[in-house]
Amino acid sequence: MIRAAEFKSGPFEPTGVDASSRGGDMWRATSGDPQFLFPAPPKGAKRLFIYLEAERDGVLTPRIYFSWGGGFSQEDSFGCGAARAALIRLDLDNCLDLRRLRLDPCECLTDFTFRWGLDAQGEALARAVEPALAVYAGLQAPIARADVCAADFAPALRDRPFGIARKPRSPHEHFVHACALAGRELKGKFEDAPKTPLISFVSPLYNTPANYLDDLIASFRRQAPGYAELVLSDDGSTSAETAKWLTAHESEPGLVVLRNGVNRGIAAASNAGVAVARGRWIAFIDHDDAVAPHAVGVIARAIEHNPSARFFYTDELIADRHLRGLDFFDKPAFDDVLLSGVNYINHLSIYARDLIEAVGAFREGYDGSQDYDLLLRVLKRLKREEVRHIPYPAYIWRRDGRSYSVKFIEKATANARRALAEAYAWKGGSAEVDPAILPDLHRVRLDLQAPKPKVSIVVPNRDAFRLLSVLTEGLFGATHYRDFELIVVDNGSTDPDTLALYERLRARPNFVLDREPADFNFSRQINRGVALAKGEAILLLNNDIEVISPDWLAEMVGCLAYPDVGIVGARLLYPAGDLQHAGVAVGLGGLAGHWYLHRPADFPGPMGRLAVRSTLSAVTGACMLITRACLDAVGPFDEVNFAVAYNDIDYCLRARRSGFRTVYTPFATLIHHESATRGRDDRGPNWPRFLRDQAALIERHATDVFLDPALSPWRDRDSAEPQRIALDALPPAR
Repeated sequence: MIRAAEFKSGPFEPTGVDASSRGGDMWRATSGDPQFLFPAPPKGAKRLFIYLEAERDGVLTPRIYFSWGGGFSQEDSFGCGAARAALIRLDLDNCLDLRRLRLDPCECLTDFTFRWGLDAQGEALARAVEPALAVYAGLQAPIARADVCAADFAPALRDRPFGIARKPRSPHEHFVHACALAGRELKGKFEDAPKTPLISFVSPLYNTPANYLDDLIASFRRQAPGYAELVLSDDGSTSAETAKWLTAHESEPGLVVLRNGVNRGIAAASNAGVAVARGRWIAFIDHDDAVAPHAVGVIARAIEHNPSARFFYTDELIADRHLRGLDFFDKPAFDDVLLSGVNYINHLSIYARDLIEAVGAFREGYDGSQDYDLLLRVLKRLKREEVRHIPYPAYIWRRDGRSYSVKFIEKATANARRALAEAYAWKGGSAEVDPAILPDLHRVRLDLQAPKPKVSIVVPNRDAFRLLSVLTEGLFGATHYRDFELIVVDNGSTDPDTLALYERLRARPNFVLDREPADFNFSRQINRGVALAKGEAILLLNNDIEVISPDWLAEMVGCLAYPDVGIVGARLLYPAGDLQHAGVAVGLGGLAGHWYLHRPADFPGPMGRLAVRSTLSAVTGACMLITRACLDAVGPFDEVNFAVAYNDIDYCLRARRSGFRTVYTPFATLIHHESATRGRDDRGPNWPRFLRDQAALIERHATDVFLDPALSPWRDRDSAEPQRIALDALPPAR
């Protein structure tokens, strides 16, 4: 049975389902599932207050359901448990896409009071019912006082636990949850407007549709008042619609409208906007995009907490034409190696004003990649500790196919490579930049210009004739990089074919054999080989590696040209062609693991990161290039605590503590017949020793709580493909 509730008229009146009015605020449940259905909250509404009270010692079980466009589900609901009376405050600030609400007051046939109010009316309601709640509390009757947001996975409830933690199921849920946390943490802060704006957002525009400008300005109206200004720099628009909108909003507080009479392009319009901006910090926003709720407050807090930083960047939500989330760029900490292959920083970038002035802002002629060019020139001037990532989706990037870089992708890509060629110029000459594994991304050809040191290749081996034959054929016959020596460290081979292979290899002047019977200890064999090495770089290489491309070693050596790099790892494929190693994420499973294991070889990863070089915390010792400087600083491999497993992770993390970086490159690709020689460590007789190695790794490096800079704080550590999680606080800038 459905009866329409008799409320005062208005667009936000609930409808009673299986609930009949008894007059005034009194209601009766006519089934075991009474409901009140609310439409979408009106624009501008900030809070909805709901009060429920059972009659005649009855008990209510209030639950609120949220609909984002589909139906109602248990997963999108919050329950308060059993209560004689309940006061629920629902925060609507961050529920921009909320379509409907449903309140289920109880699960039985009973009479109850139901009252509600929006904003000031709701505040008055809360004050009026508080004495009744206090009486029930004094009588030890169960009551509930809840502060709830549809976007919040950790609502506050006094007196007892509330809700169940769960993972966001979509980018949109991830976004609204982050916004809800920001609203809670910034409450009462940044409310006193400064004399001049802290941040100037500069937006070049040309013939922008009015609805896009409406969305943009609306997103700024939701920010901390006075802390930011929006500078709209019109690049000679010819659209009457655009001109009319600009005229109508010229007096909008916090908005600066700059009219440039001639269309000169994005760079010139942006620079004109910078010239009139008043903020100590400059950020850029496209005319068809928006800023997220609380973005300015979150950035202001990061600036306050990181006084030595001069550049910040944030996460971003990828949205459809209606600004509803489609994807989420939750970014790693600052990585200039990754930036050389893809502009992962992109939106939102916040520059100290003096940096913009020092480099002359945007350069004309880099259309479609002018922001990439600016980033490369600015960040080249900064120390790594002066750059901070804010793990908050401050930017909403509308993807509707109309932006310049989308419509003119070939020109934008060519301009990006021009900027990279200049940024990585070697001794006065431009660098060569090729396509990456994804054709729109980039590979700076460091292997063509960097120094080429002698490489000592250290290979542990025992009775593995077939595997070692394949490896040595690839090294001596299919590898273009020629300045290397091969050092095989044998721990007791007796196989005649293997011994005969050694005799044939002895004829080569760049072959060294160190043969000594002993139990297998990877770290000890590596240390023995390093002691014999003459090279300025030492490559640890498993005997079950197969060479499949000639320039793999030149590529690995070339990566040593990046600043502070001590270790380089390669992309390794299983014989079937799927990924065996695309780098190691420390902290996976509480230890460390290969991320995106078993994905196809051409799997791009998040933001295309697996298709370009990047800085990681560790790489596998199956193919690990180490500089002599790194070896001298870090010392030998640990033969006692990491004889077989996790020695590579331990070494990379020790190198990290000593100031050396580890780089992964997908442009050096080999086949890895993993564990073909010894078998697996995580089962059978090797299991007890494997557990000891795990315990040693946790004890030395605290991998059970390690937050890998390559991973987002918003991702879990439970699998090879980290999933989004709902945190109970915003992560700090890092």
